[in-house]
Amino acid sequence: MTDYTKSELEAAHAELLDNDLGDDGLRTDGGLVDDEQNPPVVVKIGGARAVDPEGALADIAHLVANGEEVVVVHGGSTAVDDTLERMGEESEYVETPGGVVGRFTDETTMEVFEMVLPGKLNTDLVAGLQNQGVNAVGLSGADGKLLTGPRKSAVKVVEDGRKKIKRGDHSGKIEAVNDDLLSKLLAGSYVPVVTVPMLAEEGGSDETGEGGGAGATEYTPVNADADRAAAAIAGALGGELVVLTDVAGVYEDPDDSDTLIESVGTPAELDAAEDAAEGFMIKKVMAAVEALAGGAASVTVADANNRDPITAARTGHGTTFEPEAVR
Repeated sequence: MTDYTKSELEAAHAELLDNDLGDDGLRTDGGLVDDEQNPPVVVKIGGARAVDPEGALADIAHLVANGEEVVVVHGGSTAVDDTLERMGEESEYVETPGGVVGRFTDETTMEVFEMVLPGKLNTDLVAGLQNQGVNAVGLSGADGKLLTGPRKSAVKVVEDGRKKIKRGDHSGKIEAVNDDLLSKLLAGSYVPVVTVPMLAEEGGSDETGEGGGAGATEYTPVNADADRAAAAIAGALGGELVVLTDVAGVYEDPDDSDTLIESVGTPAELDAAEDAAEGFMIKKVMAAVEALAGGAASVTVADANNRDPITAARTGHGTTFEPEAVR
C-alpha cells in the first residue's frame, strides 16, 4: 500500500464517495466537520471470515485526516479456531442457561489467544493503518491495565438439557477501562488499536457467584468478548460505537435480508431487537445495550464490507441503537 501524506488524504477525502445505497444521489465525505470536537468513534472490526478490513482501514484514514478521534477494537475468533485446528486441538463452545453461545477458553486456547490476537492480528491491523498514513498504536487489554475485571474461573452451561458448572475457564468480565490512557493517545493524534486479552484479578467472583478476592493483587491475562470490550470502551469515552460485521445489521427475520431493523430508539424497539437477534448477533445486541448504559452516544451495527463502512454506518446504513432505548 501507498503511504499517503496528510495533504493527500485530505484531497482524497474531498472526493470520497459513500456507498450509493440511498435514493437521493447524494455523496458524503469520510467525516463530520464542525466547530466542536465530535465524540470519539469506536470501531469494532469483526473477525469473521467474511469480513474484509481494508475498507474500514481506508475509512479510518479519512476520518483521522478530517480531525476525528478514532479507537479501533478487534477480535479474531476465526483465526483462533484456525490456529487450534492446525495444532490438532478443537475449539469448544458452550451455551449458557440464557441461551447465549460462547467460547469456553481453556489453558491451551488462552495461549493461542495471546499469540494470535495481540500478536499477529493486532500487528497486521496496526501495519495496515500505518500504510494508510495513520499513526496507530497496538494495545491489548493488559497494557496499562486498559481492560480489567474479575476472572470467571467457572461458568454455568447447559449440556444435554441440564444445567452444569464447568470449571477451568480462562475468561473474565470487563468492569473497568483505563480511559485516561486512551485519551492521552487520542490527544497525541494516535489511533489506539485494542484487543483482548483483558487483565483479571485472581480470586475475583465467577458466574456461579463463588469466590472472593477483593484484596487480590496478582493479575492474569484472560479472554473477553471483543464486542463487549468495544462497548466498555465506547461507554467510558462517551463515544459513538460502530460494530462492523458480515451482515447489514439486525434483522427482524434473520433469514430475510429485507427485514433490516434500521433504528432502535425506544425500550419496546429494543425488546423487539433482542427477540429477533440470533446466534452471534445476540452478543452484539447485548454489547449495544451495555455501551449505551455505560454512556456511549450511539451504537450502530453495520456491514464491514460496504464501501467506506464507518461513514455508511454513521449516515443511516445499519441498525442504530439510541440511548433512549435503554432509559
